[in-house]
Amino acid sequence: MPLAPSIVERIARARGDLRMGVPVVLTGPGGAALVVAVEALDAARLADLRLLGTPELAITLRRAETLKARAYDGDLARLEVPETAGIDWLRALANPVDDLRVPMKGPFQSLRGGAADLHRAAIALAKSAHLLPAALLVPVADGPTLAAAHALTLLALSEVAPELLRGSPLHPVVSARVPMVASEAGRVHVFRPEDGGAEHYAIEIGRPDRGAPVLARLHSACFTGDVLGSLKCDCGPQLRAALAQMGAEGAGVLLYLNQEGRGIGLANKMRAYALQDQGFDTVEANHRLGFEDDERDFRIGAGLLKQMGFSAVRLMTNNPNKLRMMAANGVTVAERVPLHVGQTEQNAAYLATKAAKSGHLA
Repeated sequence: MPLAPSIVERIARARGDLRMGVPVVLTGPGGAALVVAVEALDAARLADLRLLGTPELAITLRRAETLKARAYDGDLARLEVPETAGIDWLRALANPVDDLRVPMKGPFQSLRGGAADLHRAAIALAKSAHLLPAALLVPVADGPTLAAAHALTLLALSEVAPELLRGSPLHPVVSARVPMVASEAGRVHVFRPEDGGAEHYAIEIGRPDRGAPVLARLHSACFTGDVLGSLKCDCGPQLRAALAQMGAEGAGVLLYLNQEGRGIGLANKMRAYALQDQGFDTVEANHRLGFEDDERDFRIGAGLLKQMGFSAVRLMTNNPNKLRMMAANGVTVAERVPLHVGQTEQNAAYLATKAAKSGHLA
């Protein structure tokens, strides 16, 4: 039916459902399961889910390593949920806020055998919704019938898995002149992804020559640094320095990508900050939350540059991953332009960790 939502639209709907604590139904070759994000789950819905089957908890390998739980599936662990376990037990496994106060949460019984594909997709959906990467799954016999009976979003694994890996196409919405402190000759372009995600912006300074390498910066949104002037990172100074250099040279493009907190979202970034106050560095904090060091998708930046007609850049960055991703996605990096500004007493350890653990360049 032409009016029926596409798989991209149903995934966007599923993200909203998960954020509100509403289950979605995943189906695959091995069966079907009700899926709900632990972060948004409440006690009443947990009780309702238990009437339909035996819950299983899916967490990432990173979180499993922190909890000392066996991850038989490589990149994730499937844990039995004891009959006596309530919502507090599940939240404690998903959220590391009390790990130091209550370090021994086990022993855990990890599940092995059978497919973990539905669990993997459930974690990916939770991540894409900027929720903690922990999902409760209840295996069910007839997923489509259950989804229809309860008006739940139904997703087939064969459709959802490729979409979660694919970068969503971005389409131009509008552009307008914006005089700025860095340059009066500024223009802001807004791009909107097909998957209902956050919009991304391109700030064009002057009229860069499309036939020559453009001075460019891929800048991930940082509310705390860019807006609040946080001293815990160097993001705000990097943003202003990049625009100032483009203004001084008369041309450049700054891509402002809405990938807050290395792609984990502002709420999870604040959770990471709270863990840093407990003594963990930025990488350790991300791992304890269940995330990788960096969850950003730099394909977005390469795609925007190509849409705007640029095929080569002088890239302002200290991050070698950005250099590799530009090259892998068809954008030539003619020069790396170092960007070392904004070091403070408060962020010295953070910058040192980025160099030591994430390979940032001098």
